[in-house]
Amino acid sequence: MTAFNDTFLKACRQQPVDHTPVWFMRQAGRYQPEYQKIKEKYSIQEISTIPEVCVEVTLLPVQQFDIDAAIIFSDILIPLGPMGISFEYKAGYGPLIHNPVRSQTDVDSLRTIEVAEELAFTGRALQMLRQELSIPCIGFVGGPFTLVSYMIEGGPSKSYTRLKSLMYNNPATWHKLLDKLATTMGEYLVFQIDNGAMAVQIFDSWIGILDLDDYREYVYPHMQKMIGLVKGRHAEVPLILFGINAAHLNTTFKELGADVVGIDWKTDLMTTWQELNFEVAVQGNLDPTALFAPWEVLATKARRILDAVNGRPGHIFNLGHGILPGTPVENVQCLAEFVKQYTAKS
Repeated sequence: MTAFNDTFLKACRQQPVDHTPVWFMRQAGRYQPEYQKIKEKYSIQEISTIPEVCVEVTLLPVQQFDIDAAIIFSDILIPLGPMGISFEYKAGYGPLIHNPVRSQTDVDSLRTIEVAEELAFTGRALQMLRQELSIPCIGFVGGPFTLVSYMIEGGPSKSYTRLKSLMYNNPATWHKLLDKLATTMGEYLVFQIDNGAMAVQIFDSWIGILDLDDYREYVYPHMQKMIGLVKGRHAEVPLILFGINAAHLNTTFKELGADVVGIDWKTDLMTTWQELNFEVAVQGNLDPTALFAPWEVLATKARRILDAVNGRPGHIFNLGHGILPGTPVENVQCLAEFVKQYTAKS
């Protein structure tokens, strides 16, 4: 039997490792021909909710690349379905919410769910993956703010005017909505850990649209509650917090109790780590579009990040956001191999 590779977990805890661990956000998905074949038969919702198919897709990059962590295939909107949100994934647009949440009545109508029953498919998939994998599997949720951005706007947005209008003009409704989501997502993370996830990540992709003052007033208490739920049950399990355009929030992420702060590609990783006083691990942060470059360019960019870190314990190599559709598979494979070979301790 293959020995268990705990390099990723050691890096999350800032322990010495024999190479820099590597995994990629969205490492299973649209850029893979094998995934596209599966997608011909199943929707994203079906892949996420049929444990056997979820496991098959989750394992694709593990079988293809020399990576140090898997992440369960799902989507951040999946737990919203049982809460009463109707949505679909529209090609060329993204998530489309059929019943946006824009009033106190809408918030009151959201169901309080029994995570272990209504999201049981995730637990089953994680149990199956625990038997299959010799590397840790990461569980995840969307941050309450990012979920709310879709729920209020009805889909992707550039200005977030509906969201901010509700936030500023009806703070009582806003906080009730965020509280519901923080509780449910915190319980969902605990459930994922209970069923085999060895680390968890909160994707708060759109949090960077808030300034620090608004974050602390309108989001921070709910993140504190959510992370507190997880750490109260599983203090030993690494928690990664990631946002885009969130350089001004990274020290607050540390304050909230994140063990690992994900750094986007627009932010200098070592400068940020210094600002965090090296008190947490960091993950990142190659520009995802660099994977479209010739290998010489890609390798130079990866080497620049690794040279800056210079082997300091606590760095997990990743992208500064998820792998993009159309990304050459061979570049992902070569990058994973390069990181491990370049950082291998003799």
